[in-house]
Amino acid sequence: MALVLLPGLSNLIEDISEEKKLPAQVVESALREALLKGYERYRRTLYLGISEDPFEEDYFSNFDVALDLDEEGYRVLASKIIVEEVESEDHQIALAEVMQVAEDAQVGDTVVLDVTPEKEDFGRMAAATTKQVLAQKLRDQQRRMIQEEFADLEDPVLTARVIRFERQSVIMAVSSGLGRPEVEAELPRRDQLPNDNYRANATFKVFLKEVSEIPRRGPQLFVSRANAGLVVYLFENEVPEIQEGSVRIVAVAREANPPSRSVGPRTKVAVDSVEREVDPVGACIGARGSRIQQVVNELRGEKIDVIRWSQDPGQYIANSLSPARVEAVRLVDPEGQHAHVLVPPDQLSLAIGREGQNVRLAARLTGWKIDIKNSTEYDQAAEDEKVSELIAQRQEEEALQAEAEARLEAEQALRAEEDARLRELYPLPEDEEDYGAEASYDEATTEEPAVEQASEDVPEQQPASDEVAGDDEEGAR
Repeated sequence: MALVLLPGLSNLIEDISEEKKLPAQVVESALREALLKGYERYRRTLYLGISEDPFEEDYFSNFDVALDLDEEGYRVLASKIIVEEVESEDHQIALAEVMQVAEDAQVGDTVVLDVTPEKEDFGRMAAATTKQVLAQKLRDQQRRMIQEEFADLEDPVLTARVIRFERQSVIMAVSSGLGRPEVEAELPRRDQLPNDNYRANATFKVFLKEVSEIPRRGPQLFVSRANAGLVVYLFENEVPEIQEGSVRIVAVAREANPPSRSVGPRTKVAVDSVEREVDPVGACIGARGSRIQQVVNELRGEKIDVIRWSQDPGQYIANSLSPARVEAVRLVDPEGQHAHVLVPPDQLSLAIGREGQNVRLAARLTGWKIDIKNSTEYDQAAEDEKVSELIAQRQEEEALQAEAEARLEAEQALRAEEDARLRELYPLPEDEEDYGAEASYDEATTEEPAVEQASEDVPEQQPASDEVAGDDEEGAR
């Protein structure tokens, strides 16, 4: 068949490559796939209204399209196997037919034949399919290349623009900042903030949570407004002391989507100072709260508590319950990280927080189990007795766990020993090879004493030199 001409093919590829920011080779590959799909559609339309489609899903896997950029056209090629009797004309060719042009041909060889249809026969439906597939392939390649860039980004926080809504998710357009076009990212419902107004074209700072492969959809970006990493990023950009390293964020506990609507989003941030003269809390808050206000505004009014980290667990726990005033902290079970916090009666509700949010965040921030107790009603003896029972229960559970692990380890050791015994009785082929190698080695080593015997009278050579052989629920900490 003759070459099907596509005038301006080279310029078309160059224009698409420049417009889509894709390499020319990628555009050529997409065009070949699209033309092949168009040919497949052309073949299937021949049976429309006559009989059922006889082609299976992978029927055209042996077909390919070759582009000729010099003559600006394409050919459809088919790889066929040489056989004595042909059962499928699209996959096989008779030996007698091939021998007319190649006398040395043999059964089982593969030949490539030009099966390009005439341009007039290609059909409107096949041309439309080619155009659709080309556009889809280009979009897929463009998204894949951009998303590969996102996977290697050092800065996980991006500026995103709302473009549409799908079910409960917000579809946003984000850019890697490397000069490439925007790509779509999904903001799931669980990663949205309740105070955000996701209207069309509104912009937000988002945290790049994941770049994953979705079946039938290809690579997909998932972003979050609820991730603790977003809080860390905002503070790093607003507080110069954090950028310089004199102040560090030790831990973050965030509840961006509280379980109840009556409770607003809240975050606790534990900070520490590397230099004694620098106040880490004051540095994060700023003059008249200017710095922390910028963070609060970006998070649409989310409450943020900045507390000072301490090496002393008791002091750290007391600080984490801010703004409540704590009288005392009893580390009743340091090994199990369990503490009782004694507060005045007027501070009890403040320490617990609405629906327990304050103490819940403090527990996540510190990693300790915190029980808030009324200091005026606290019975230390009775509480110690309860704690002793809890400690005994925990130790019993730990002992049972250790016993189960030891039993499992013993069972694995017995299984390995039994496997080794069976391999000795019934060696596998690879074991026999190893045995043969060991036997050869043993035979070689048995001759060494004779060599040593013969060289007893030879003085031992002294070495030239001495040598020694060998040689937070979400936290950002």
